[in-house]
Amino acid sequence: MIRDQQILDQLLEAVTRFVSQELIPKEAQVAEQNDIPAELVSKMAELGLFGLSIPTGYGGLGLTMEEECLVALELGRASPAFRTVVGTNIGIGSQGLIMDGRPDQKDYWLPRLASGEVISSFALTEPDAGSDAGSVRTTAIRDGDYYRLNGTKRFITNADKAGLFTVMARTDPNTQGGRGVSAFLVPAQTPGLSIGPPENKMGQHGTNVCDVVLNDAEIPASSLLGAEEGKGFITAMKVLERGRLHISAVCVGIADRLIDESTRYAAQRKQFGQAIGEFQLVQGMLADMKTEWYAGKSMVIDAARRKDLDEAVTTESSCCKYFCSEMVGRVADHAVQIFGGAGYIADYGIERFYRDVRIFRLYEGTSQIQQLIIARNMLRELTD
Repeated sequence: MIRDQQILDQLLEAVTRFVSQELIPKEAQVAEQNDIPAELVSKMAELGLFGLSIPTGYGGLGLTMEEECLVALELGRASPAFRTVVGTNIGIGSQGLIMDGRPDQKDYWLPRLASGEVISSFALTEPDAGSDAGSVRTTAIRDGDYYRLNGTKRFITNADKAGLFTVMARTDPNTQGGRGVSAFLVPAQTPGLSIGPPENKMGQHGTNVCDVVLNDAEIPASSLLGAEEGKGFITAMKVLERGRLHISAVCVGIADRLIDESTRYAAQRKQFGQAIGEFQLVQGMLADMKTEWYAGKSMVIDAARRKDLDEAVTTESSCCKYFCSEMVGRVADHAVQIFGGAGYIADYGIERFYRDVRIFRLYEGTSQIQQLIIARNMLRELTD
């Protein structure tokens, strides 16, 4: 749903200009230094990128799902490390608060998230609880007016920069599965909370993932997200469903960038006395890339519009995440092939994207988890 096309066009124009003039020229530097310059983060905040999905009443832009996906398409044209800086505030780090937070929690945290003053992070994954999110072992034991949290969270995006964590913890040790899990808003400065060293990742250099260790971390009982215990798993699933559409749009944006780079290279690179783009086998790869990109974009926009109409899109969201994350991997592989030896050399940037996009098939639910969700929903519909 697009509410005001003129205002949206102005935002998209500003984002497109920022991506092309500010972000893309800094990609190699960010990858080499594994750090995003503070001035770029400040400009992201000035553009309102931290608050894309946060309601206007809390200082955000309050974009619809379709509008957010269109912005994500443009952000996706730069190294995905840049998008990750704002991604947790747009998605998994803020959406639980927006969906299920109490008014006092929203009033305090959402303006800070929208402005970029505070980076948020989503602490769900554990050493023994990745795809099986219902098997969370981190505990939150009520002690008078406080909860004491103990456990370790693994591979947490932006953990080293975060000022706020949405932590999933088990409040009822006697209840197995998701029903015993609650969500908590845990400030980074909480005594007993510590951050592990950044992991040495395969790609997306410039942003970090770290362990978050909770050792008798004491938080007020008011830190429980929402009004009652045992709702954390439901919150997490709603957050991930929405996040899958955003990630899918980012995948489509990256594919668009790779297709553009590959087409230009194929038109300029000469072998056997002619541009390699004149060879039918190269044309076949370009055609496959474009076709898959178009299919992915169409899926994302359709699902986003359905979500804006309050339709149930659990299946569609997983379809988008499954297809688009796999699609961008195939597009990146074709891009390396078209560039040939140059595609394997860091100076051209194609190999960086090849590594960067691999994570999309893993987080927000692996491709195999998406297959399970899709198929189970299909079978469930037969009995409804």
